[in-house]
Amino acid sequence: MSTPTPVIESAKPDKTGAMREFVTIYIADQIFGIPVSDIHEVFHPQAITSVPLAPPEIRGVLNLRGRIVTAIEVRNKLNLPPLENDGTNLMAIGVEIEDEAYGLIIDRVGDVLQLPEEECEAIPINMDPVWQKVSSGIYRLEKQLLIILDIKKLLGVQPKEELAA
Repeated sequence: MSTPTPVIESAKPDKTGAMREFVTIYIADQIFGIPVSDIHEVFHPQAITSVPLAPPEIRGVLNLRGRIVTAIEVRNKLNLPPLENDGTNLMAIGVEIEDEAYGLIIDRVGDVLQLPEEECEAIPINMDPVWQKVSSGIYRLEKQLLIILDIKKLLGVQPKEELAA
């Protein structure tokens, strides 16, 4: 079942004019936003090689233009059932954190949205605790919530400053 692309009324800049740009992705009919600055590319992963004894969220590794990329099952990270897919039409978002490249396996990519920074709201307390831990806020769209994913939290990467402490 295809989820319609969200329709938002014209985004008006806040008093400071600060706007945020997000690439929208869909996972299990829920729309998520990832800051455009966090995304290097969108691609269809080819030939994912499984990694023995890897945690279940790691689908494997792949070669992306000569670079080894870890393929992460975002559904698994969000405690969602696996996608019924034979692997032929996979979609991924390429990100780089702390000089490591990752391919986030998702259901599909949506549009790029520009939203006023002041309209970002705190994470609701009734949201799934796993989703709370990997989110940085929400936007209320016309008919649904856009959950903003924090890629570092999703991947469990701690900033280098915290590791040195």
